[in-house]
Amino acid sequence: MNTFKVSRWVRSNNLLHQVGLLVVPVFALLFVTTPALAHHAMGGRMPSSFFEGFISGIAHPLIGPDHFAFIVAIGLLAVARRQGILIPVAFVLAAMVGTGLHLLQLSIPGVELFVSGSILVFGILLAMKESLGTGWVIGLSAVAGLFHGYAYGESIFGAEMTPLFAYLAGFTVIQLVVSLGAFWVGKAIVFSQGSESQPKSDRLRSAGLVICGVGLAFFVSQVVNILFPVPHA
Repeated sequence: MNTFKVSRWVRSNNLLHQVGLLVVPVFALLFVTTPALAHHAMGGRMPSSFFEGFISGIAHPLIGPDHFAFIVAIGLLAVARRQGILIPVAFVLAAMVGTGLHLLQLSIPGVELFVSGSILVFGILLAMKESLGTGWVIGLSAVAGLFHGYAYGESIFGAEMTPLFAYLAGFTVIQLVVSLGAFWVGKAIVFSQGSESQPKSDRLRSAGLVICGVGLAFFVSQVVNILFPVPHA
C-alpha cells in the first residue's frame, strides 16, 4: 500500500512538472505584460512600413497574454483528436476575418469579454474527460477567432495598406507557429510514456485546469471593468 502511494506521488509530481513546462510561458507573460502594452506593440504608434506592420502583427498575440493563452489552448486541444490540427487552422483563418470586420468599422460589442470567455471555455473543454466532437470544437474555434481577430484590428485601424497586410501576415504566421508548437510539445508529452493508442489524456486535462484559471482571471477582470468602469481623467 505504501509502495502504491509513493508511486502515485511520483507520477503526480512528474505530471505537474510536465504541465508546468506548458503553462510557465503563459504565467510569465501575465506578470510581465502591462494592459497598455498588450494591445499596442509599437508603443501606441501606428505602424508605417511593411517591417513595422509585420513586427506588430507578430508581437500582438505574444505580448497579449489573453490571446497567447488561447492559442496555446487550441494547440493542446488538437493533440488527442483526429483531424485536430483543423482547430488552430480554423481559428487563424477566422481571426483574419475578424480583423477585416474591425477595419470595415462593423461594431461588435463586448469583444474583450468574449475573448476572455473563450479562454475559459476552451480550458474547460481541455479539462473535460468527455468533450465535444471535433467538428463542434472547430466551429467554436472559428467563432472565437472572429472576436480575437476583431481585437487585433484595434492596433492597426487606420493604417495604410502596406503595413496593414504585413500586420495580417505577421499575426497569422505567429499564431500558426505558437499553436502548432503547443500541439507538437503537447503530443510529445502526452505520448512520452506508453503507446499512442493509449494517450495520457490526464496530462492535457491538468493543463486545461490551469488554462481555466487563466481564463477565469481575465473574465472576472473584464466583468469588473464593465460593472465598475474606471473614469478617464
